[in-house]
Amino acid sequence: MSNDRFIPFTKHDIVDLCAQELTEQDTESFKQFSHLLASLIHNQYHHQLESLKHNYAPFDPNRDTRLLGLISDEQKALHQAEFAKEFASILNAANYEKITSDDLQDALREESLFKVRLAVEFDDFAEVVFYRRGESQKTEQLRSWWGLKTHTLQFTNYERVAVFIRFKGADYFTAKNKKTLGYEPNSTIIKLFQNVPKADLEMLFPNSEVKMRPIDKVVIATSALIGGAIVLVTKLGASILLLIALLAFWGGWRNEEVHMSQQHFITFAIGMGVFASFIFKEWSKFKNRKIRFMKALTDNLYFKNLDNNAGVFHTLIDSAEEEDVKEALLAYTFLLKSPQGLTAQALDEKIEDWFKNSYQCELDFEITDALNKLTKMKLVTVIEQHYFSVELSQAKAQLDSHWDGLFNYS
Repeated sequence: MSNDRFIPFTKHDIVDLCAQELTEQDTESFKQFSHLLASLIHNQYHHQLESLKHNYAPFDPNRDTRLLGLISDEQKALHQAEFAKEFASILNAANYEKITSDDLQDALREESLFKVRLAVEFDDFAEVVFYRRGESQKTEQLRSWWGLKTHTLQFTNYERVAVFIRFKGADYFTAKNKKTLGYEPNSTIIKLFQNVPKADLEMLFPNSEVKMRPIDKVVIATSALIGGAIVLVTKLGASILLLIALLAFWGGWRNEEVHMSQQHFITFAIGMGVFASFIFKEWSKFKNRKIRFMKALTDNLYFKNLDNNAGVFHTLIDSAEEEDVKEALLAYTFLLKSPQGLTAQALDEKIEDWFKNSYQCELDFEITDALNKLTKMKLVTVIEQHYFSVELSQAKAQLDSHWDGLFNYS
């Protein structure tokens, strides 16, 4: 399993940890530098947030504002395409990894912790993209055979999962004579979840339906057959035999005449009523079991859901901003500690080893993004593939100068 790019510490914690690596006289200046750096990056992401809001507005299902004029299907498609591009960029900046189609199919085939079988109609979607962050291995004790047996299941867990889904147009649903429940044709939905087992990704699809597992069908069918047989034998046995004999006499297969009294018909009617009541009871058991499964699915999603639609990219913008600040601060700090300069690879390894040895944290540090950011801000210089940090006082002055041309870098 490859390490994540995500840095599992808050921005404020990283500032404190980096300050501890510097001399005491540099601590206050470094914290002022950190504040300036974070403020500039915040303004940069504010522009990206505004662009995301603008492109998402025409198809935002939770919009409470009006649109000026009608938007054609072609214009809406352009907005959707631009939004999808920006959304993927923000997810990458927030250090999310794309779940490939092969990974998704493997996940759907794995043994699920959630003991409900779900069916997903993939043909309803024009585009499906899943992203994840924070992959770890966990174990869970599962019970089977009505709680008499337990076994340990090891599974891959995703701390965060972002879902981007675009539905097909109205023509598709009309041609298939399908009803849409809770979503509109040609709409785009985005959702953010937490603590999702890899094998349970199918429960995140908006059109997933609860299906009875084979074991559940066997249990219900066995119960119905045994119970039905008992009802037939005890309540209708004699009446059925008499009715068969009567039909055989009428059909010429029996010579001995059969007489059915009014009491026989009453008994038969009562028996049929009991049998019909039993069938209804078993059918109700089936429906109630499915309702319980749907409630379990709803309860599970309730606690895993973090955000929906526009709220998702607000959350992701904040996360991407934090990751950028943390990466830039770490790279600058370790270059500041290395006056002789470091190559990108050496700096990358130095930071990763520091996390591993000092905080028992293994990660894949995003060195390229960090150095690109610092280089554009002129906080580092490059000489023969070696990177050198500028002094703290000069770095603070450089950041101050950026306020005049705040959005000249990306």
